[in-house]
Amino acid sequence: MITTNPGRWDFHGGIHRPDKKSMSAGKFLGKVSLPEILTLPLQQHIGAMAEPTVAIGDRVYKGQTIARVTEYIGAPIHAPTSGTIIAIEEKPVPHPSGLGAPCILLQTDGKDEWGELPEPLPYFDDLDPSLLRERIRWAGIVGLGGAAFPTSVKVNHGPDRPIQTLVINGAECEPYITCDDLLMREQADRIVEGIKILLYVVDAEECLIGIEDNKPEAIAAMRRAVAESGLQDVQVVQVPTRYPMGGEKQLIRVLTGKEVPSNGIPSEIGVICVNVATTAAVTDAIMAARPLLSRLVTVTGEGATEAGNLEVSFGTPLSHVIEHAGGYSDKAYKLILGGPMMGFTLGNDDVPVTKGTNCLLIASREEAPAPDKALPCIRCGKCVEVCPAQLLPQQLYWYARAKDFDKTQEYNLFDCIECGCCSWVCPSHIPLVQYYRFAKTETWAMEKEKQQAEEARRRHEARVERLERLDRERKARLRQKKEALEKKTAAGDTDPKKAAVDAAMKRVAAKKAQQAKEKNNAEEPS
Repeated sequence: MITTNPGRWDFHGGIHRPDKKSMSAGKFLGKVSLPEILTLPLQQHIGAMAEPTVAIGDRVYKGQTIARVTEYIGAPIHAPTSGTIIAIEEKPVPHPSGLGAPCILLQTDGKDEWGELPEPLPYFDDLDPSLLRERIRWAGIVGLGGAAFPTSVKVNHGPDRPIQTLVINGAECEPYITCDDLLMREQADRIVEGIKILLYVVDAEECLIGIEDNKPEAIAAMRRAVAESGLQDVQVVQVPTRYPMGGEKQLIRVLTGKEVPSNGIPSEIGVICVNVATTAAVTDAIMAARPLLSRLVTVTGEGATEAGNLEVSFGTPLSHVIEHAGGYSDKAYKLILGGPMMGFTLGNDDVPVTKGTNCLLIASREEAPAPDKALPCIRCGKCVEVCPAQLLPQQLYWYARAKDFDKTQEYNLFDCIECGCCSWVCPSHIPLVQYYRFAKTETWAMEKEKQQAEEARRRHEARVERLERLDRERKARLRQKKEALEKKTAAGDTDPKKAAVDAAMKRVAAKKAQQAKEKNNAEEPS
């Protein structure tokens, strides 16, 4: 039974800003047609990069694994349709840096032929949860709310961390984005089926579904689906609309009253949080044995001819998606991947949709004005007031700017969720989040260098130890051989091998002496 009183708690900070969701809410613009070429980055998730399992020229089928991971944290990649692999090379990918990354290029054949898939698991509650986790891993499911963390890892909490509450995140707090809203309105039953599976996998006592109160249709649909399912201890909770309510730690706080510890994860306090789209993907993997091949994407903004949501296969160019939505309007000024708070500007639309792509914001000048010139910090403290992670953004800014990365870690830099609230309220227009991202990147790079140096040191020490051990073993063998020979000599024993060598040398010497004698006799006068 539900033991908590969900929704009565609050989190620190946050902001209220126009949500702009009415532009695309409830509008489904259909499934985007397959382009001629799909570009599939090998890094579509947090963790190790996937490794290709196909070669140029291979014909592949829909659902076939074309890249796998051997590391624990990672997710495989599957062919979204049938076709031929035409290249494995570096191509532009959706990333703030604008740099390219290794990709598999799949030329589609228009047949959309499915390959061989494993058997569905409709009676999942008769199976070991580890088998279900392995199926989730096989399906390549990651967090579809934007983080793209492998779901099979998230739900593998371990026996030492019993889970009390499964939190399903339907808050979708970022302005403009409505793909999760549409999914809850139209496919609530699919989400509830995934909740059943996840409750069994993590062995949770209760499930709380958090949805912001600006989505009344989604709340009603989810409550109806939960009631019809007969599930006990599952509750749809209407939470206040405030950004960033959809942050994992913030939603958990509001629903359960529990605080995720600094540098910690929710399972440490008996909670696991999963996005609604991720939950629906779990249903597909278990009940239909289908891997993650596509997702709903919001196309919105005053620069879009027609705002709405579309189902898009991974690898589809953004230009193809935008064309399906009617193309750019006369107001198009800036293309942002994601929402206005946590998204980033793209230089062009020649990059593919990936598992983490939830929104294409085609903004007008009014929606995305050029940033004002940054002024000196006036220490007003507004950033502290709105920080949902209860950090000291001002101090983090000073230390990041000074490249004092040890200090930034002392001030819990990695607790920052990069929500952008501090930048939004800063009267000096300082791009605070950019400084934090810079500090995180530099810290990761330094840590990686440190790990590489440590690994090199360990390899060197192992090599020196191995050479010393081999030298000790060689000397020990020689010493043993010498001692054995000395013992034989002292006992009057003759080494057969040495005796044979001595005899051979004597024969050679005798032969040489005989030859010399004969030569002398021949030279004497008669």
